Order: sequence, then structure tokens, then C-alpha cells
Amino acid sequence: MRFSNLFRKKSVQNILDQVAKNEADGHNSLGRYLTARDLAAFGIAAIVGAGIFSTIGKASSDGGPAVIFLFLFTAIACGFAAFAYAEFASMVPVSGSAYTYSYVAFGELVAWIIGWALIMEYAIGNITVAISWSDYFTGLLESGGIQMPYWAQMDYLSASNGFKEATAFMESGKLFENLPTHLKEAHAAWITAPKIGSFHFVADLPALLIIILITYLVYRGMKESRNASNLMVVVKLCVILLVIAVGVFYVDTANWHPFAPNGVTGVLKGVSAVFFAYIGFDAISTTAEECKDPQRDLPKGMMWAIIICTILYIAIALVLTGMVNYTELNVGDPLAFVFDKLNLKWMSGIIAVSAVVAMASVLLVFQMGQPRIWMSMSRDGLLPKKFSTIHPKYKTPSFATIVTGFVVAIPALFLNLTMVTDLCSIGTLFAFVLVCAGVLVLQNKKDIPRGKFKTPYFNAKYVFPMLIVAGLIFAFGYKNEETMAFIKNERQINDPTTIVTSLTSQQTATVRLYLEANVNDYKNNDLENVLDFFHKNATMYENLVTKLPIDDNLKYETGFSLFKHKIPMWIFLISLVFFVVWAWKQNLSLIPLLGLVSCLYMMAELSVWNWIYFTCWLLIGLLIYFGFSYRHSKLNV
Repeated sequence: MRFSNLFRKKSVQNILDQVAKNEADGHNSLGRYLTARDLAAFGIAAIVGAGIFSTIGKASSDGGPAVIFLFLFTAIACGFAAFAYAEFASMVPVSGSAYTYSYVAFGELVAWIIGWALIMEYAIGNITVAISWSDYFTGLLESGGIQMPYWAQMDYLSASNGFKEATAFMESGKLFENLPTHLKEAHAAWITAPKIGSFHFVADLPALLIIILITYLVYRGMKESRNASNLMVVVKLCVILLVIAVGVFYVDTANWHPFAPNGVTGVLKGVSAVFFAYIGFDAISTTAEECKDPQRDLPKGMMWAIIICTILYIAIALVLTGMVNYTELNVGDPLAFVFDKLNLKWMSGIIAVSAVVAMASVLLVFQMGQPRIWMSMSRDGLLPKKFSTIHPKYKTPSFATIVTGFVVAIPALFLNLTMVTDLCSIGTLFAFVLVCAGVLVLQNKKDIPRGKFKTPYFNAKYVFPMLIVAGLIFAFGYKNEETMAFIKNERQINDPTTIVTSLTSQQTATVRLYLEANVNDYKNNDLENVLDFFHKNATMYENLVTKLPIDDNLKYETGFSLFKHKIPMWIFLISLVFFVVWAWKQNLSLIPLLGLVSCLYMMAELSVWNWIYFTCWLLIGLLIYFGFSYRHSKLNV
């Protein structure tokens, strides 16, 4: 094995010649049905889903009305990445998205890595949306008087972990009826689930149902998928506009003061959740071979999708934070919640139905993107030839679509929503980073055929270092205390939930005895309630926790256990030094460089565990590459 072969590249011209040959032969070619309007609709179908109907509530609770700036920041970051995607899509108008672009810019090994990451992104994204759809669907059934067993509507991990957490809380003195709803449901699911030996059969059956239906639709053809997507987009846009039109009459501008109650920190706290709301526009690029004029329509479709969705997100955020105080919005269904609170029950019903439609449309786009990645990798010999099979009648990657259905359906029965959401985000951001970097690598190469769209050029040589200096002034001037605590790795006190759920039964009893003797407000032996009460005042909480008769490692996070969570941010900060030097030497284009930096920053905001899980996934991919793909690659001559 020669090291240079790991980075063998495909030329743009060879890729275009192969697509033309496929179309001329009529073999392995896809049907061309999509226009710029269809692509924009696919983008809206993918983006307007969990963000509008779920994550916007938590983000608004953290940042207040100023959360609109977070949506703007995320939209700009995605916009920078979209410019890079659009330039590549115009240059290489074939299925494969970031995988194919990386093959041209960096070579085969990097292309394999990004293709493997995209497989994870779309699979995990589909799982995430299927689980969310299941939550809304079962909620809709409940409102109609139909109650499914909890074990048939919840994933295995949520039930198992929720049962353990609920048990820990009850041992600490909390009554079952005072547990959070999700813990009560998890406890009930675990207790009532059918058992096979010691195995509790808990599975999210509605998630399985929707995946089967969507997979069938995607298998049948692009026309059918397009028509269904367009219909669902019209439905949910009408509902969102209705929410804005009705809600604006209930806005109390007093709720917008203070506008940024938790400052910049509060606004940025929801960056990962809000970014997840924008995931999906990149899936448009996987349909390049099914566009009537991909070089013209793909850039338009991406940009219009991001612009329209950003306007909708900002309008919804302003209406929600104007209708109720931002502190009340930390709920899973914020739109239904605010109208329910104002006794507009009919609106809550409409929102519930539209949420089910919205989630289904997101799943459709994600489920459509993944088989086309598998197909592109198979065409290059990196996956078995069967994955590039095109159905003679439906003109879809039939085998890859069926496999995708299984890959998504089985994990959706058992995996936890939070875990898969973050994994989806890190996979997507990784793809964005490499696509932006690819544009920068190719910007000065003269032998690359250019498409109709090119990212506007602004020299980053002086601008980017100035932005870094401005960031340093802000960090050490306005946020000096937080910055120094980060650098010095100062210990952090654990929150009440972390402390309570990490105690053994004996430790819990010891702490309860201490509180009974020393705290006047200790009522009903509910340990978490007492800690939550003190947690509202940082000084009082620290004084109490310091005196608790338990080991310090249960009270605080220190040393490497604390530092490990900062590793992603240190990777980002060190990378900035490299980017400054690179921009200075190569006169890099500012827009893709800002896209790269913005997306890498959002990766750094994800937990170190997501980086570890993602790394494990990539290592599995490398084993497959060196075991199969390297030898079977069509470039292996």
C-alpha cells in the first residue's frame, strides 16, 4: 500500500464525463425532475421541523427574546457553509454532496471519512426525527383519548435510564407524583413492559411505523417524494403563518424586557439546539443528478431555503417571547404551550396536527439523502456494487433505500433522543467544515472547471486576524473572570440533579440526616427540592454543598474530569492560530473561512462524549476502508 494512494483524487471532468455516459447509456442514471422551487421546498421541508416545534422553546428560555440573534448567527454560519456547498454543487453537479466534493479537493481517504460521517449524519438525523415524530404523534393520540402503553412509545435507553433516575430521586425522599413527567413515564414503561427473561421489551413502535411509510415513498420515486414534500411544506407554512398572525395580537411588549436577560452567554447556550434546527439544507445537494439545471438551481434552492426559514424562526421567536415570559418556555412543545396557556385550545390542536406533518416532511428529505450517498460511494468502488443499483421503473437507488430503512428503523426503536441529536449535529458540522475547507484548498487552482456559481471573494488576510484580536479583547476585557476560570481549569460545583443521582443509598441517607439537623427549610425529606432552593443563589448553594458530608468528587468537577470537557474548545482555539497563518500566506477567501470557523466553533460547543462517539464511528469506517474500499476503489490502478 502506497501512502500517496490514500489521497488519490477524482477530477471534476472525469466525474462529469461519467455522469454523461450513464445518462447516454440509460444505466445507473436518475430521473431529472427538480427545479429551483422544488429544491427550496425540500430545504424548507428539512429545516422547518424540530426547530420550530420543539428546540425553539429551550433556546428562548436560555436567551430570552435575544434568542433571535442566535438564529441570525446560526443562519449566517449555515449561510457561509451554503455558499461553499453551492460552489461545489455548481462545479460538480452530481449526487454525493460533501463526499464527492472532498474526493475532488482532498483525495480518497478524506472522501471516505466524510462519506462515512454523512452516512452517520443522515441515519442519526432520521432516527432523531422519527423519535420526535413519535412523541408528537402519541401526544396527538392522547388528546383524542387514545392512550398507547408507555413501553410501546418510548425507546429502551430512555426507559432504562429514566427508571434508574426516578429510583434515585425517590430514595432521596421525592414522592413519585412529584417526579418530572418524563421520569414518571419512563418508570411506568420499565415496570409495565413485557419481559423476556430479564430483558424489558421497550420499543418506540410509532417511530418504526413512520420510517416504513417514508422509506416506501422514497423507494417509489423522486416525483412522488417531491409531490408529498411540496404538499407537506404548504401545510406547515400555512400553520406557521397562522400562528404568527394570531399570536401577534396577544404579544405584550413588556415581555421583551429585559431583551437579553442572561447576556451573550445565555444566548449562545442554545447554539447546538438551534443549529440542529437548520440541519437539512445540505441534503439538497444529494439530489444534484435529479435537477433539471443543477448548476443554476442548487445554489438558488439552498439560499432561498435558509433565508425563508430564518425569517420564520425569528418571527416565531419574537411572537413566543412576546406572548409569555421567556422563563416559561422551557417545554417540549412551546407553540402548543403558549396557546394552551391563553386558552386558545383550537390553535393547540392545529399545531399538534401540523407538527406531525412537519416531522414527516423532515424525515422524507433525510431519508432521501442517505441512499444517494451510499450510491455515490458504491459507484466509486468504496462500497459493494449492489448499493448503486437503480430501479428500472422508479429511477431510485432501490437497494440503498431499503438498507437505509433498516439502518434507521432498528436503532430508532431503542436509542435515546438527546444522544442521537448531538451525534447528528457533530456529523453535519464536520461535513460543513470539510466542504468550506475544500473551497479554500481549490480557490487558487487554475485547472479546476468552474460552475455558474462562485462564492464572492473578500481577502481574509487582514480581516480575519482583526476579528481574532477583537475576540481576544472581548474575552479578556469583558469576560475576564470566565476566561481565566477556563484557562486555569478552576473547579466547578455540580448541579443538584447531578449530586442527587450520583449518590448511593447510604450516602443519600447521610445527607438527609445532615440536612434535617442543619437546614430549617428541609421539608418532606425531598433532597433535590432543598438543593434546588439553594441553587437559586450561587453563594448560598456553594456554602451548603461545601459542608455536605460526602466526598468532594461528588460535589465538584475538578482536574481532568473537568478539563476533558474543554478539549473540543481547546482544539478550536489552537486551530484559530493555524487559520490566521493560512489566511495570511494564501490570501484565503473570507466567506468560506468564516464558514469553517463558525462550524468548528459549534462543534466545540458539543460535549467531549460526542467527539468520542464520533471518533469511534470514524475508526469503524477506517477499518472498512482498509479492509474493503481501498482494494476495490476504481482509482486502484
